[in-house]
Amino acid sequence: MQDHFLEKVKEIIQLNLSNDQFGVSDLAREIGMSRSNLLRKLKKETDLSVSQYIRKVRLAKAKELLGDTSLSVSEISYQVGFSSPSYFIKCFKEEYGESPGKLDLEEVATKEDPGKPAQALNKRTIMAAALFAAVATALVFSLPKFFDQEEAISEPLEKSIAVLPFINDSNDSSNIYLINGLMESVLNNLQKINDLRVISRTSVEKYRNSIKTIPEIAEELNVSYFVEGSGQKIGNKVRLTIQLIQASNDEHLWSKQYDREINEIFDLQLEVAQNITREIEVIITPEEQERINKVPTANLKAYDYYLKGLAYYNYSSLEGFEEAIELFEKAISLDTIFAEAYANIAMSYYCIDLFTVEKQYTSTINTYADKALLLDPKLSQALIAKGFYYMHTEQLPQAEPYLEKALEYNPNSAIALNALSNYYANYVPNTTKYLEYALRGVRLDIAQDSITSSFIHLHISNALIQAGFIDESLVYIDRSLGYNPENIFSAYVRAYILLAKDRDPKITRDMLVEILKKDTTRLDVVQELGKIHYVMEDYERAYFYYQAFLEAKEKFGLEMFPGEDIKIAFVMDKLGFKEKSEELFSKYKEFIDKDQSIYKHLGLAAYYYYYGEIDKGLQHLREFSKEEDYHFWTVTFLKNDPIFADIKDTPEFGDILEHLEDKFWLRHEEIKTTLEEKKLI
Repeated sequence: MQDHFLEKVKEIIQLNLSNDQFGVSDLAREIGMSRSNLLRKLKKETDLSVSQYIRKVRLAKAKELLGDTSLSVSEISYQVGFSSPSYFIKCFKEEYGESPGKLDLEEVATKEDPGKPAQALNKRTIMAAALFAAVATALVFSLPKFFDQEEAISEPLEKSIAVLPFINDSNDSSNIYLINGLMESVLNNLQKINDLRVISRTSVEKYRNSIKTIPEIAEELNVSYFVEGSGQKIGNKVRLTIQLIQASNDEHLWSKQYDREINEIFDLQLEVAQNITREIEVIITPEEQERINKVPTANLKAYDYYLKGLAYYNYSSLEGFEEAIELFEKAISLDTIFAEAYANIAMSYYCIDLFTVEKQYTSTINTYADKALLLDPKLSQALIAKGFYYMHTEQLPQAEPYLEKALEYNPNSAIALNALSNYYANYVPNTTKYLEYALRGVRLDIAQDSITSSFIHLHISNALIQAGFIDESLVYIDRSLGYNPENIFSAYVRAYILLAKDRDPKITRDMLVEILKKDTTRLDVVQELGKIHYVMEDYERAYFYYQAFLEAKEKFGLEMFPGEDIKIAFVMDKLGFKEKSEELFSKYKEFIDKDQSIYKHLGLAAYYYYYGEIDKGLQHLREFSKEEDYHFWTVTFLKNDPIFADIKDTPEFGDILEHLEDKFWLRHEEIKTTLEEKKLI
């Protein structure tokens, strides 16, 4: 009978395998038992909770599918009822001790001939790879959702909290925007407190219909406390039930039901936040209290339109932003001094313009941002909107103080942190600040899918290795590949991280060959193979890959990696292709003359060294040595660059190289101290 019971339970789970909402109550109903009896009986038979047993059955089926089908890891995760591939990978590793993608990584398509890297190329795939390589960072850092789980720290901070999506208890589903608005308002009040780490709205949204337990979610989000809530609107009244839960053991610390008139909604939001912070003994400064106490509008109808608009804005889609603007405009028509509505209109137009090649709303963004700032100079959204305007118009120095001030007034603002990490990564490169804001952001804003998660960890890993943090970068790149084992970008960044660690270019070369076998359309990998053979002074193999790279660029009319032309020209010259070499050197000179980055003088130094103009080369190299924020790879490859081979042993070159290395590692130690003081590494 015991065997029959377990077989029946397993059969029911398997019949509902792809339904990610199938949980304990559903299983109890299907098997004809009360929830409590099912819990007791299954615990006795398996020593597992019902949720754990359901997950075990799902994972067993996943393992079977991995061995018998050609489905991807993501496809299998959805088939067995996991709505998040990243969570599926995590559970699979816990159950079986290895990633579900491990077999995929080990099985190399050996039938592919790496000697024909350009055969499978076509314009669409090449353009996709080239454009994705160029805009991946900007894409990830542009919209209000960013970072993924598994932070650099292993223990949750003492005062950290996640506000889970509130449940709408109303019979009228159209009231859900109001309940969501209450949740977001409570969240926003908590986010203004510097003594508390508050997980972002986008991070908790994926748990709206989750069957996971509080301890399971706590492990993913790395928090100490949770707020759960439910509410309903009855006529002109709102009933809200709030619970504060200790994450580690699912213990309910505090619970209260609030019954308020609609016109008391702002007092209700304030009271909830105060009760929560009092319970967990959070320190609130007078300035923070003042910002928390500020009422956004005296017009409840305007606030109603604002909450409806916010629901559309949070969709983060072109259509959502357009709907949001219309509703925010209605709010302003009822309250012309509603600062948050103006700020959100400005940010909506900014996001709409991100979807277009030709910018249409530049002046509109500025007008609404200025109006919001005039009404409330300390409003975080208004400051972010103004910062977005300056980034939009490429007036970069003006953007920085607005974004920094926005974070000061709202220290848990994921949008502010993400905007700043984007700013210091892509607009005004600053490794220290980029790393600080990116690592702070990863603690607040948890991405909702494994693809985004993989790229987020890729970018942090890339920033870490550029600053000389070899071991730390390896941790993040392995997480990136854990979320998406098929991420080619992460695979070849990992190859270079291992080069920094082991100093063996042959290993890097072999890894790049295996990566290319996985996808022979990847022109970026072809170029990387040319580069590593160039560094190894294997010019024949470098030529092979570089020639394939050039042919594809010419065939499809691509302009990518112009900085590599000098290496390709050098290889062509070594093998006697003088005419092609001169053509590429000429193109490179045009590129480097227009270059506005900190690497311009380094590029000119290489150019003049090659042509034997040693004094000019030294002059530009000295100019470059005055720069502050150059990357780890600059120091690593400069000493082994074949272009400098003839003069690398001269005292002048040696002194400059030593100065660059000393300055880099001094900078590295300064960055390390800063990040350690802030407990970010």
